[in-house]
Amino acid sequence: VQLQASGGGLAQAGGSLRLSCSASGGTFSNHVIAWFRQAPGKAREFVAAVSRSADNTYSAESLKGRFTISKNTANNTVYLQMNNLKPEDTAYYCCAAARDQTYNSAYYYQKENDYVYWGQGTLVTVSS
Repeated sequence: VQLQASGGGLAQAGGSLRLSCSASGGTFSNHVIAWFRQAPGKAREFVAAVSRSADNTYSAESLKGRFTISKNTANNTVYLQMNNLKPEDTAYYCCAAARDQTYNSAYYYQKENDYVYWGQGTLVTVSS
């Protein structure tokens, strides 16, 4: 599965951006899909995940209420809607797909090593 993230750019604090993750060589309905981010000088962190069936999602506690993940299985795309952006949201955002299908709940797929397919990141810069 090849993943491609897009939609990053420059936003002002309080603004919104929507990131897209598209896939080729595979079907998103077979994979839990997640967004991770990595700020300069910091470790990569989990942002949100959506289940294979797209019927449940899980977001990092610190981002709930601002970031929403969704999946469109018809066009094989996963989105990350980011609202009320803050300067500390500045990071490279990348999407990833898990191979494991043990659980349908996205809650169980928060760790980097749950994911085997990674796309290149898209840079989000939030100015104050």
